[in-house]
Amino acid sequence: MERFSITIDQCQVPYEGEKNLLEVIRKANIDLPTFCYHSEISVYGACRLCMVEVEGQGTVPACSTPVREGMVVHTNTKRLRKMRKIIIELMLASHNQSCTTCDTSNDCRLQAIAKQLGVREVRFKQKKEFAPVDTTSDAIVRDPSKCVLCGDCVRVCNEIQSVGVLDFADRGADARVVACYDKGMGEIECVNCGQCVKVCPVGALTIKSEIDRVFEAIDDTSKTVVVQIAPATRVAIGEQFGLDSGQITTGQMITALRMVGFDKVFDTAYGADVTVIEEGSEFLKRYRENRDLPQFTSCCPAWVKFAEQYCPDVLSLLSSCRSPQQMFGSLAKDQLSDTLGIPREDIVVVSVMPCTAKKFEARRPEFAVDGNPDVDFVLTTRELTRMIQEVGIDFSKLSPGSFDMPFGFNTGAGVIFGASGGVSEAVLRYAASALGENGDQTFTQLRGSEGTRVTEIEIGGATLRLAVVSGLANARRLIDRIRSGDAHYDLIEVMACPGGCVNGGGQPVSKTRDTVYRRSQGLYNNDRMLQLHVSDENPYLQKMYSDRLDETRAHHLLHTTYQNRKRVALDDVLLSDSDPENTVELNFCFGTSCYVRGAQKLYNNVLKAIEEEGIGEFCAIRASFCGERCKNGPVLTVNNEVIDHCTEEKAMDAIHKILARKKPAQRV
Repeated sequence: MERFSITIDQCQVPYEGEKNLLEVIRKANIDLPTFCYHSEISVYGACRLCMVEVEGQGTVPACSTPVREGMVVHTNTKRLRKMRKIIIELMLASHNQSCTTCDTSNDCRLQAIAKQLGVREVRFKQKKEFAPVDTTSDAIVRDPSKCVLCGDCVRVCNEIQSVGVLDFADRGADARVVACYDKGMGEIECVNCGQCVKVCPVGALTIKSEIDRVFEAIDDTSKTVVVQIAPATRVAIGEQFGLDSGQITTGQMITALRMVGFDKVFDTAYGADVTVIEEGSEFLKRYRENRDLPQFTSCCPAWVKFAEQYCPDVLSLLSSCRSPQQMFGSLAKDQLSDTLGIPREDIVVVSVMPCTAKKFEARRPEFAVDGNPDVDFVLTTRELTRMIQEVGIDFSKLSPGSFDMPFGFNTGAGVIFGASGGVSEAVLRYAASALGENGDQTFTQLRGSEGTRVTEIEIGGATLRLAVVSGLANARRLIDRIRSGDAHYDLIEVMACPGGCVNGGGQPVSKTRDTVYRRSQGLYNNDRMLQLHVSDENPYLQKMYSDRLDETRAHHLLHTTYQNRKRVALDDVLLSDSDPENTVELNFCFGTSCYVRGAQKLYNNVLKAIEEEGIGEFCAIRASFCGERCKNGPVLTVNNEVIDHCTEEKAMDAIHKILARKKPAQRV
């Protein structure tokens, strides 16, 4: 690597392989403001705030300028200061300035930069009309009136997650960021991961809050409100109160939650221990029978939704286990209703999660009994911070409390779930124990910050091939390699958020690059401090399985099924009409799975056949874009009859039967 120094504001600063001038400037302890620069995603250069003057080059954006030996850089000239102030004033003029009531107030990058640059007034005309707020999603609120067009959300959704539900529309002064088809976030293929919320520098994308509903439940004396704390939250929430990232604050969280008003405080790591036993047993059975491999983990709801939308061919490979959140909710309502002697409906389960997608997961209809959800509300780490602040609690001065039993006891295996590779490591500890080896060991080869990690591990005389993936774009690439036969694995862990749950969409926004690493290390440190490290050694779990869970009941409470999921809520498109009183409605599905299975060919052949028979006037033809029957494509609906694996012969037979039932003048 080439090494040399450049001159920045009259100081010599060494170049040590940084990928652009901006990173060298920041290494020199100069906080050059930016909106659109993130080291993890591509350079966009939209905001122009990082403009600097380079002798011999003029004014250039630091984020996209490579470093050359001999550079002389000025970051703080009169011209640059004036330029930056004008940029901020223009942004403020087109920005909804309801700052005092904005969820991002005090964390807003626009607010911080305006203060940093000394902007005291906006000399441009304030925009008055804004697009409405989008609240269709269970997890994310999108407020177009606060968007500064930095493009961060567009790039992170496309590059890190390969979902791409956000993009720019229109041009010039009319430019805007929109969801696909200009629909709401809850009507499209968004996987609710919340990474767009994390990178949004303003309040254009925020977490959909459930704080008020949780306070209502706490205030309802007829309800018993219990809360579970996910492992990743306990190494991040302290950052919001001036503590170091990665510092374990479990005890303070427990005390704060009791002061807020929760009746019982439990640990999601208990649910993670249950997940390890169920998922580990499932994996060992598949491996011994050499079927349905590789087994994919199913703890991450954003990954599960991604698979349901884009990878229906791997759904049979997903573990049937519910996530730790949903296992806990199911067990808690089932057991507490008995032990406390109260109806299930009077127990309110609240989760504190690092993840916005958990809000969507809790609303899935399969995770409810007679309409009563296993998990009633999900609070992110940032939402819990706001609740603690609203109550007036000084978090940093709290004495530690302890969890309630039995759902408060956990092993280290359940704790490390929050870091990428932790689920695989926990399952391997269980598998080693089940195969007669020492389960109390660490599998450090599964740990790391890389988006894809692959390894082989010897356990019980068997060689297991494992892959650990974080970031859905990496998952998509790995699945493509498996489909093509270029890669073969036994167990694959997928987390949607880079680095795992510690970097979830509901976590505090990372201030430094090593924040995610420090959070992960906090979980591994917590694991080492605990007495037990293998999930099946948890004595409370042993008692629960012995007293309450036979194989049938365990499957009912702890497992689930998956289905193909419609990507976008689109209305059917009418392609040709007919007499409304005499219509045979033909609705062709053109969703991706049906399309690749021959929907276009079926459509062309049926159209040709009805024209040749002279019955086209009786047929109204529609196109839909997913009926969630992807494995059965191509799918055609003739009136109300759904025809799976449809052929021209099946379609024409259904049409003839309907026309034959009509009045004689219309028969064929």
